[in-house]
Amino acid sequence: MLRSLYSGVSGLLNHQTRMDVIGNNVSNVNTTGFKKGRANFQDLISQTLQGAARPRPEVGGVNPKQVGLGMQIAAIDTLHTQGSLRSTGVKSDVALQGEGFFMLRESGQLFYTRAGNFNVDQDGSLVNPATGQRVQGWNAQLVGGQTIIDTGAAVEDLFIPVGSKDGAAATTLVALSSNLDKNTPIIPAAGATAADITSGTWQVEYNIYDSFGNLHELRLDFTRIAGTPNSWNALVTVDADAAVAPPQGLAVGGVASVDGQSFIVDFNSDGTLLQLRNAEGGLASVGELGVELTFTVPDSEAVGGAPVTQATTINLGTVGSFVDSITQFAAPSSTRVFSQNGYGLGYLEDYRIDRSGTIVGIFSNGSNRILGQMAVATFTNPGGLEKAGETNFIETINSGIADIGTSGVTGRGDIIAGTLELSNVDLAEEFTDMIVTQRGFQANSRTITTSDQMLQELLTLKR
Repeated sequence: MLRSLYSGVSGLLNHQTRMDVIGNNVSNVNTTGFKKGRANFQDLISQTLQGAARPRPEVGGVNPKQVGLGMQIAAIDTLHTQGSLRSTGVKSDVALQGEGFFMLRESGQLFYTRAGNFNVDQDGSLVNPATGQRVQGWNAQLVGGQTIIDTGAAVEDLFIPVGSKDGAAATTLVALSSNLDKNTPIIPAAGATAADITSGTWQVEYNIYDSFGNLHELRLDFTRIAGTPNSWNALVTVDADAAVAPPQGLAVGGVASVDGQSFIVDFNSDGTLLQLRNAEGGLASVGELGVELTFTVPDSEAVGGAPVTQATTINLGTVGSFVDSITQFAAPSSTRVFSQNGYGLGYLEDYRIDRSGTIVGIFSNGSNRILGQMAVATFTNPGGLEKAGETNFIETINSGIADIGTSGVTGRGDIIAGTLELSNVDLAEEFTDMIVTQRGFQANSRTITTSDQMLQELLTLKR
């Protein structure tokens, strides 16, 4: 029997397998996160007709004589090259720019995928809506009043509790960065009119919150001190326009002002902040300068009947700094309050995912809070992963163990929100491979046909 007959058969079978791989690539040209396959061939065993001979003094060496017995599939590789990114505008859609895989869990089994078309289910779990598999990462925890994400812990199901409450938080810090006009007129010590008082006073007002989420008006009245250049009196009041103003206290450098509301601001000759002081000897002159304000929250009683007292730091900036600090220049006064950290009761209305995979909740009270962070897994040999359907992969003994961490660290790609990674199938390349495969199949069929004709000639010799 002719060896070429079986070589042709092996060529037909394996080119058919290669065509199957190409067909699968083409069928998944629009599959999100799909990674194409590639069939590689290698020759089969060869039959040795004559072995090699070493050179001798009388004659040179002889090469071996071998006849190949066909070919076989060497490997069907999965090519994990980057696919193009397509913007969708959907906040829960994410794509990886670079190495790595998103992690999903179903019935305790971990899956890895590049398809980031996720959504939130009824229970608030971040899932693949097509399969219900839950996205893995780390949920934020509140520890000692701070939001912490422990990325060293085991991964868990991510939750985005849309509609959940965010409790009110008292204002504990107010930062000012106003400018006080150096040319503000000084209020006369005697006989000052209402117009004199109005033109000589610069007023800064801002709303702050107590621990119940109630709004209170914080007001600072600044007036220049006669006979003392670059010095201003400051008067702090809470709810000054209320029928009954709440009791309050104020301290500078730990020393209380007798009236509970007055302190003095001194500036350098270049307009920057120099120090804060009060008439009772309190002084703050190093680093960030602030005064401590306390006031009784109206209509509040703790367990046992004592009213609730709130403490708030009013930060006026850093000594010698122009940035985010109160200043004194010959320019119109401003009422800028740089920040305050209180807020009322709110509900989670929206969320965003940043490049590190951190999920930030946006609440109706204007506060933002970290809810969790998505995990990204990388492998020493991603080509060793096994396809598990639904655009997922599972770990194998040759892929290596998943290295789990956050995106953008130790070779992991960045997470791009509002986009999806497209299939990395190139149709031009696939169609070219299709032509080559078809011609290879035809050539092997001709080998079988020709071998058959040779056998036919052999059978007709007897005639």
